[in-house]
Amino acid sequence: MKPHRQEFSQRIGKKAARKRHARRRRDGSIWLGLGMFGVVGWSVALPMLVGLALGIWADRIWPGHISWTLTLMVVGVVIGCLNAWFWVAQEGHAIARRQNDQEEYDDE
Repeated sequence: MKPHRQEFSQRIGKKAARKRHARRRRDGSIWLGLGMFGVVGWSVALPMLVGLALGIWADRIWPGHISWTLTLMVVGVVIGCLNAWFWVAQEGHAIARRQNDQEEYDDE
């Protein structure tokens, strides 16, 4: 076989193997991506709402110059953003591991 035909055959073989591997896995669906958006959204929204509720309660108990509602809401947003960053970083590491596994699979 000519060298360029052999290279073409190898490339097609790798793509076919990758496609078979992807069909067996089926974990990268659109629903997984949308679910990840939901997790990130709720991981920010929930701490913010908890901070807001605690702030309203604290303003009733300890009225003063400081708005506990705003302060604790901002603290909740910061905690939520850190939480979202954690989730996104975890997913990024999982994607990198899958890509490394795929590259090792392609090299075989």
